[in-house]
Amino acid sequence: MKFRQRYAINPSIGKVENAMHAPILASYLGAESSMDYDLGSIGFIEDNAPHFKALTVYIEHRFYGKTMPFGSAEKTLKSAKTLGYLNIAQALADYTLILLHIKESYSAKHSPIIVIGGSYGGMLAAWFKLKYPHIALGALASSAPLLYFEETCPKHSYFYVVSKVFKETSQKCHDKIRKSWDEIDRIAAKPNGLSILSKNFKLCSPLNDTFELKSFLSYVYAGAAQYNNNVYSVASMCEAINTSPPNTLLDQIFAGVVAVTGKKPCYGFGQLTNSDRAWGWQVCSEIVMPIGYNKEDSMFQMKSDFHHAGMSSA
Repeated sequence: MKFRQRYAINPSIGKVENAMHAPILASYLGAESSMDYDLGSIGFIEDNAPHFKALTVYIEHRFYGKTMPFGSAEKTLKSAKTLGYLNIAQALADYTLILLHIKESYSAKHSPIIVIGGSYGGMLAAWFKLKYPHIALGALASSAPLLYFEETCPKHSYFYVVSKVFKETSQKCHDKIRKSWDEIDRIAAKPNGLSILSKNFKLCSPLNDTFELKSFLSYVYAGAAQYNNNVYSVASMCEAINTSPPNTLLDQIFAGVVAVTGKKPCYGFGQLTNSDRAWGWQVCSEIVMPIGYNKEDSMFQMKSDFHHAGMSSA
């Protein structure tokens, strides 16, 4: 089967044909989103490529963005029959063909290739180096959970770390979040309790059960701990939770959500995007990671497990 796959080259940094041994940096090996998102977050590569006079390449992962092997997203993401072609082995083979094509097109036979990625993209970079050592001279795998699979680490270690980050930032904030789970259940048990919670958190869609709200909040907490930057940080979230007017506990929790996600007309999970649907398939087929949150000393006192990226329950 042949299909069109998107990739981008930045020729302004370095032209390999003018420097026979200048490297090719295959950065952000297409991860679980459109290539357009990667192009807006590659400062590290853009800062360092000029030093090496490197040609930079960005490749979109099959089944994401506009790289739909069966034409439209509707046909490509239709069923297990088509989604069966969404797997790591074939994604790595895609990158191989594209990189070899680029080397030929730029007369860059002797230019070394360094593959680079972060998170899932980092996993791809490491696996690419292992599977195709004759093509990639090296790999930079940033924040790549290569060993985070069944029987390689404690089941609840991801959210244990998230809890630890909040506790070290603010014990008061940590304790409020932990207490909020019981408060959510208490309000949900009231007549029209789910409606009350939906209004309290200005949710875009009415709640069907408390798990939907708890999943959303856990997603926000995990994002703050994972990215922890100037805008989306645990510190800013905890400051809002700790200093907002002491109306109710859940009002304070909502203030923390607004602090890191910004003011919006409504909150919660929106409709699934095509990338969500594709990643949902992958986390249930190959990227099955033991990420749960019911450990006793965690601020996450819930009885269900979910996957980190997208929290798919497929």
